[in-house]
Amino acid sequence: MAQSGIGIFGFGAMGTALARGIAASGRSTPAEIRIYDLRKRSAEAAARKFGLRAASEPAELFEHCRYLFVAVKPQDAAAAVDSWKDLFQPERHLLISLAAGVTIGFYEKRLPPGSKVIRLMPNTPCLIGEGAVAMSSGSAVSPEEAAAVERLLSGLGLTLTVPERLMDAVTGLSGSGPAYLYLFAEALIDAGVNAGLNREIAAALSIQTLLGASRMLRESGRSPAELRHEVTSPAGTTAAALEVLEKGSFRGNLITAVAAAAKRAGELNHE
Repeated sequence: MAQSGIGIFGFGAMGTALARGIAASGRSTPAEIRIYDLRKRSAEAAARKFGLRAASEPAELFEHCRYLFVAVKPQDAAAAVDSWKDLFQPERHLLISLAAGVTIGFYEKRLPPGSKVIRLMPNTPCLIGEGAVAMSSGSAVSPEEAAAVERLLSGLGLTLTVPERLMDAVTGLSGSGPAYLYLFAEALIDAGVNAGLNREIAAALSIQTLLGASRMLRESGRSPAELRHEVTSPAGTTAAALEVLEKGSFRGNLITAVAAAAKRAGELNHE
């Protein structure tokens, strides 16, 4: 009878990050994680590489696993669920979806009554254990079950519980957020080159600056505004730079960008 095994449907980048993160959390060993992917040869190769078990059929996951993670592309979610929905038993299984924009209700309509469904919104730094994961639970999921899933995810980075109605906002902020930072890093490196540095030095200084500033934000317990004021001397170099950014609506443009991403996430949900 399925008690605590881990099953993963779909083994792309996020499925890989999930398996590695769960193993890193110490909540399960790689050998206790089963994966299923339509690309069977690829799944078998991944299983050998990471010490996992590749299932030849979805039924193997339902037989051995309580926690069933759906890590397929959003457009493939309906076909995936329809192919194994008759195997899902609400008293034995808990479904956790990583498919962007796919709602809890989407699964609940297809699965037997009383099915337990959790929805996640991760981001790509989960691949290195520094991700941000938002989690929403369906009405049938108990607080104890939600807490158990959160513990399973601890190896991916930070996990926070949010109401599902805020998932679009999460998508706009942390889901798409790495791309905003990468664009900022690109611009910072280009700025260094424009100021006379060679690209290698500009890249090294920019990346370390972003890394160091991020760690200070996380570890100091101080607000971004406090740390910014500490760097900014009156009429100094930083003040001159910040004045240019504010005149260019840097802050407002970023707020507008996140809002646009959140709006698009809502549109994709309906599509």
